[in-house]
Amino acid sequence: MYNPGLLQFRRSIVGCSKPHLYLSALFILPIQQSVRTFHFSSLRKMSCEAPPAADGAPWHAAFPSPRTTKPGARTKKEVLELLQAEGAKDFVLVDLRRNDYEGGTIRGAINLPAQSLYPTIPTLYDLFKAGNVKQVIWYCGSSSGRGTRAAGWFADHIDNKGDTEMKSVILEGGIKGWVKGGKEYTDTMIGYVEEAWAK
Repeated sequence: MYNPGLLQFRRSIVGCSKPHLYLSALFILPIQQSVRTFHFSSLRKMSCEAPPAADGAPWHAAFPSPRTTKPGARTKKEVLELLQAEGAKDFVLVDLRRNDYEGGTIRGAINLPAQSLYPTIPTLYDLFKAGNVKQVIWYCGSSSGRGTRAAGWFADHIDNKGDTEMKSVILEGGIKGWVKGGKEYTDTMIGYVEEAWAK
């Protein structure tokens, strides 16, 4: 079915001239119905990147360190069970990769590169809350760097809001661990390219 919200979302992602447009466009989408709503193939081409620091500092140096340094985690088996469960979904998968976003991603995940994530956290929280999301599951390559940092930032924001219902966790082992799980896991991916994981 034609969805004008989806069209607006795709155009704003490709253009990236107004970074908050693609987030506000999500209000139009029925996120409370299913996490599958968040799957858009155009996310592979997303090019909004934070400019590198002039002094060579890491990308996250411009933002405060998260108070939550050890967020909760979900195993790949637990996440697979969530994906396979019948009924409405109350979780969101977020792929934080940017330049290394290749070889496929988990079906239903949204791509929000870690380098441009921090300023959008309040808006993301409002969107997820409006969609009755109970769990945000973050991942990158291994979930030991960007994944942990993003989950920590988001957990801090949830805490600041006094929210005891929503959780911010990482996918243990990240997308690399997911792929290593074998066919049962790679069958749940969109755009899976086996050769990309042989590097």
